[in-house]
Amino acid sequence: MIKKDIIILGIESSCDDTSAAILKNEAILSNEIAGQKVHEAFGGVVPELASRAHQQNILPVVDTAIKNAKINIGDIDAIAFTRGPGLLGSLIVGTSFAKSLALGLNIPMMEVNHMHGHVLAHFIDDEGKIKPQFPFICLTVSGGHTQIVLVNDYLDMEVVGTTKDDAAGEAFDKTAKLLGLPYPGGPLIDKYAQLGNPDAFSFTAPNVTNFDFSFSGLKTNVLQFLQRNTKNDKDFIENNMNDICASLQQTIINILFDKLIKATRHFNINEVAISGGVSANSGLRKRLKEEGLKQGWTVHIPRFEYCTDNAAMIAIAGRYQYLSGNFAEQSVSPDARLKI
Repeated sequence: MIKKDIIILGIESSCDDTSAAILKNEAILSNEIAGQKVHEAFGGVVPELASRAHQQNILPVVDTAIKNAKINIGDIDAIAFTRGPGLLGSLIVGTSFAKSLALGLNIPMMEVNHMHGHVLAHFIDDEGKIKPQFPFICLTVSGGHTQIVLVNDYLDMEVVGTTKDDAAGEAFDKTAKLLGLPYPGGPLIDKYAQLGNPDAFSFTAPNVTNFDFSFSGLKTNVLQFLQRNTKNDKDFIENNMNDICASLQQTIINILFDKLIKATRHFNINEVAISGGVSANSGLRKRLKEEGLKQGWTVHIPRFEYCTDNAAMIAIAGRYQYLSGNFAEQSVSPDARLKI
């Protein structure tokens, strides 16, 4: 018999953020995140440094989450942790901690697919927010993944479109680096784009079949564009930063929505959600609202705190594993390339 109130500790450590959250039923009591500024000097995440920082951060982050939730450690009914995908060293830290704590408390644990967590973040209780109805289409866009997911139920998802090379978030960050912007560059492109003309410059959109994506060619196109224009004007980037960012951002968003619209029409679904770190992008959020009105969609946009990697989404995904009795064994190991 399942108790009325279920309290779950969520642990997320797939990349460079160490996060712990406490979930009571479908309500988040705390959601703590420790970032890692050490990577800024390298222009990207350094896996070895990330795993070391997780080792330092995980205990204080979990302790803070428990204290801020105003519960005792003995109140926790189960632990949900990210098994993958992600950086192997980072995943090992979170998985090992979850296994040790579950063993010590004699409580069950649930392995969670990181991408499931992004999608199911929409089911966290949020006053005034309407939760998606099944089935729905979710565009999941992050630094490591770009996917169109057909969501039939909490534990029944199918990737119907994915990137053939780079993710959209990676395209944002790497083109930002070409512009001389610091890491992470995606949010800075969004900032400058809001001040620029999105039709000032034209960039190439790749021709990819079905509902799949490709962004490697776009990066090459931007590089060649910058090389041509800075050859005769060394201040070209500085003088046109807003317009370059606006044009680039519009190109990426157009690529994403071209496939998203096709998918919703193919599956005859008008419930549409976005998730992942890039779902915090203001242009993407605005476009979803606009397309929602135009296409007759019911749209679902996550709160900013549930866009980037966080343990709240792992906890809510773990809840549905718990209710289904899908518990992980102590022999479980992380999987850096875990698929939906």
